[in-house]
Amino acid sequence: MLKAIKVRLDPTTEQQKALSKSFGCARWYWNYALNACIQHYEQTNKSLKLSVYKGLLPQLKLEYPWLKEDCYSSVLQCVAINLDKAYKNFFEGRAKFPNFKSKQHKQSIQYPQSVAIAGNQLKIPKIGEVKAVFHRAIEGKIKTVTISKTSTDKYFASILVEVECTQDSSSGEPLTVLAVSVDGKVANPKGDKILGIDLGLKDFAIVHDGEQVAKYSNSKHLKRHQKNLARKQKKFARKTKGSKSRQKSKKIVAKVHERVSNSRQDFLHKLSRKLVDDSQVIAVENLNVKGMVRNRKLAKSISDVGWGIFINFLDYKLRQQDCQLVEIGRFFPSSKTCSCCSHVVDQLPLDVREWNCPSCGIDHDRDGNAALNIRTEGLRILSVGGGNPVLAVSKRRKTDKPQGGKAVVDETRSPHFS
Repeated sequence: MLKAIKVRLDPTTEQQKALSKSFGCARWYWNYALNACIQHYEQTNKSLKLSVYKGLLPQLKLEYPWLKEDCYSSVLQCVAINLDKAYKNFFEGRAKFPNFKSKQHKQSIQYPQSVAIAGNQLKIPKIGEVKAVFHRAIEGKIKTVTISKTSTDKYFASILVEVECTQDSSSGEPLTVLAVSVDGKVANPKGDKILGIDLGLKDFAIVHDGEQVAKYSNSKHLKRHQKNLARKQKKFARKTKGSKSRQKSKKIVAKVHERVSNSRQDFLHKLSRKLVDDSQVIAVENLNVKGMVRNRKLAKSISDVGWGIFINFLDYKLRQQDCQLVEIGRFFPSSKTCSCCSHVVDQLPLDVREWNCPSCGIDHDRDGNAALNIRTEGLRILSVGGGNPVLAVSKRRKTDKPQGGKAVVDETRSPHFS
């Protein structure tokens, strides 16, 4: 299994200059190769193969000697491979068309080899030994190391390691053998709860375990920093273009955005960890977030809440513990269905937060009822073959290809935690 561990780097001034040169070489070659691909397609209506623009590197190093002097050769090879992946993702509908890179935004380079760990330092070719903060031991074989620089001039290294794990040879996934009984109990010592989660804006998550409901409020991370962000953006807009004061002001604005992002990720990580530790199976709705953000009145709130990131966090954390995430179809009427008699009402506007079932007369809280219906539907999906206690395979991924190469983030508690 592949596992990614992110550590903070503290390079010296000379090392920062060397990294800047490597970033520049990788960025220049990416833009050169992307431009060559675009021109080739305009002339021939065919895509340029990886071997063609990868084979241009020896000639380019002769024409531009600084490509060889300032940058490690394998870094440029990785740039070509990543550009080819970007094109494949675009043609298969997984991403947008690749863009040209700019030195004004986040920078990154990838080392596929020759990177080693020596004590509290990271040995990087042509950079030297860079001081790093290792909050946990790095175990396993190092596959790749990605060095990145944020807009706030912070340096990080994402270390991808391969660790031994019992896997299903057919799918590349960790082998999971779980059983769900008819009464909804899971035969696994790690936890016996099956949760249904309804995601919203007023309350971020409404969680139902079959007996009681728990609501987790929406922290509204962007709204809490909105005034501070607007004030600093106004100062940035008044600066003269190209001046040093404008660059300093731009970095100040970037720090506010970074603070918003960090607070959001901290909240999502802590909540997802709490729910995963308390449960064995979690059922959620497959929300069409891309379509929902087209609502101009709710677009900012939906983008800020981070539903998609939260579901991804739940997914990989559950898989790390050999647990299961079940996604309910986005057209399942969880809010309009009575959890007692299964009666479905014709209409239920968003402003109606409580409603009375016309069939059985039970009063329902909209969100709590939806969470319970999601949990019930998740149990129905898990029980296949006429109620046999067999745990079904998650349908989260849209491909049947093996996913053994996908990395998961190491969430093991830091040894420095007290």
